[in-house]
Amino acid sequence: MLPQIADFSAEADELNALLETLSEADWERVTLFKAWTINDVIQHLHAGDLMAAASATGAAEFAAHRSRFQALRDSGLSRLEATRRQMDGLTGHHLRATWHAQVRSLCRLLASLPSDARLQWAGPDMGLRMFTTARQMETWAHGQAIFDIQGITRQPTERLRNIAEIGVRTYGWTFANRGLPPPGSPPYVHLTAPSGAAWSWGEPAPDNCVEGPALDFCQVVTQVRNVADTALAVTGAPAVAWMRIAQCFAGPPEAPPAPGSRRASR
Repeated sequence: MLPQIADFSAEADELNALLETLSEADWERVTLFKAWTINDVIQHLHAGDLMAAASATGAAEFAAHRSRFQALRDSGLSRLEATRRQMDGLTGHHLRATWHAQVRSLCRLLASLPSDARLQWAGPDMGLRMFTTARQMETWAHGQAIFDIQGITRQPTERLRNIAEIGVRTYGWTFANRGLPPPGSPPYVHLTAPSGAAWSWGEPAPDNCVEGPALDFCQVVTQVRNVADTALAVTGAPAVAWMRIAQCFAGPPEAPPAPGSRRASR
């Protein structure tokens, strides 16, 4: 099994452990992520994992799955409303158990594929490692809204290495997705891992760099936090422009949260 698959599974296990502690009333708590409820967040993750399983099954299954969802959008429903319709009343702990079982099934399916497989997605095709990392990233990023609303500090792990990797690789995507040319060469990224180890990408460039905790970098590229709410040191025009709008996930351009708007409940 690729280590990225094991990390995705572990990420889901950690989130599931938190979800198991929720009361039935908690599932309708409104998070600081677009005013989604906890039900909305897990329904979104479950919908993504179902689409990922369709992609891993084959091109025909993926096309059929996307067509069914697009039909809901074409009927006038928003993405959130279409996902709710797709879930057909699946909420609360029944949703949790169904989502967690689907993640495990998806991990087994991904592990059965050749390591050089390429899979379709909403954006460009991805290799198996990046495809799996994208599912881990979504699980980690959306899970943060639940940790926040429950007032629980999630301890960072070395699994962040995968998310930092996809964050660095999507420097160009962040601008291309907005119809903009990159403002310069990719910045040097130097991060401190939860273990205290150093993770770095590119050649040292003191006039174009992003430095600081790996947790903070991952929060910015997944739009969990505004860069102003982190301890990142950002130097140089390309680095500053990137961190203002960084987006490591597929889909249309999304604006990062305003400073101070995403935080843990007290």
